Amino acid sequence: MAECTTLDSLLEMGFDRNRAEKAVGHTGNQGIERAMDWLMEHENDPDIDEPYVPPAGNALGTTEEQSQSPTETSESTEVTEEMGDAKQSMTEEERLEQVKRLEELMKARQEERRERERKEEIEREKQRRKQGQELLQVKQKLQDDEMKKLADQRMKEKMEDKLAKQRVKEKIARDREERARKFGGGSSSTGLSSPPFEAPLQSPPENQGAPPAKKDYDDCRIQVRLLDGTTLSTVFKAQEPLAAVRVYIQMNGENGQDFNLITPYPRRVYTDLDMEKPLCELGLVPSAVLVVTKK
Repeated sequence: MAECTTLDSLLEMGFDRNRAEKAVGHTGNQGIERAMDWLMEHENDPDIDEPYVPPAGNALGTTEEQSQSPTETSESTEVTEEMGDAKQSMTEEERLEQVKRLEELMKARQEERRERERKEEIEREKQRRKQGQELLQVKQKLQDDEMKKLADQRMKEKMEDKLAKQRVKEKIARDREERARKFGGGSSSTGLSSPPFEAPLQSPPENQGAPPAKKDYDDCRIQVRLLDGTTLSTVFKAQEPLAAVRVYIQMNGENGQDFNLITPYPRRVYTDLDMEKPLCELGLVPSAVLVVTKK
């Protein structure tokens, strides 16, 4: 019976001839196990099924004894000596037994490779998750920094707005004091104050027949009805402009809203030009009721 070569064993195991020839050629015909390892490592190569062209001087299909290592040759010699004939070829039963053993070996190698690939895939998945978590942490930090920046900006704007309102209040107070000194009023009024004191009318002397002159009021009590129905009441100097009343309403009731001021009886809507006129000129002295309406 003809001797079984590595190429024959691969073909017996069901490998494609072209792949089997490549395995034998690339491993230098160093045995069935080396050829099987090469096939399993390169089975997914894109050029695995391209026709194999053996190098010059390399003949496939020769016996394994032509390229066996010294160790393999020694082992083969010992086996053949025990059989009693160094040149005796394997019987058909031995060849089938060898093929079966190689198939089992190949399955074991494939299982090892699948297990190795599974572990590598698990490790890659761990790396992807780790990178994903790191990316989420970076995004969260950027969001936290942005929120902190916005909060700081809003706090700064509120502080600037508060300071601006404080400056307006101080300016109104200074203007009132200045007007009080300019027009001979006594102590200046600061927002809510007591109603102006009205001196009792003195009876004219018996020898004076003409009526007394009309009294000039220095103060003016203004009552304001807001949009929500609540009211404000305070005292202004008669020479203060209507704009002072508007600023008072903005700071104490209608902050941030645009509105008109009217008198109900007789009805009058005050314009922007009226805002610069003093209260006494607008007929609001000694007291008046103003109503806030939407603009």
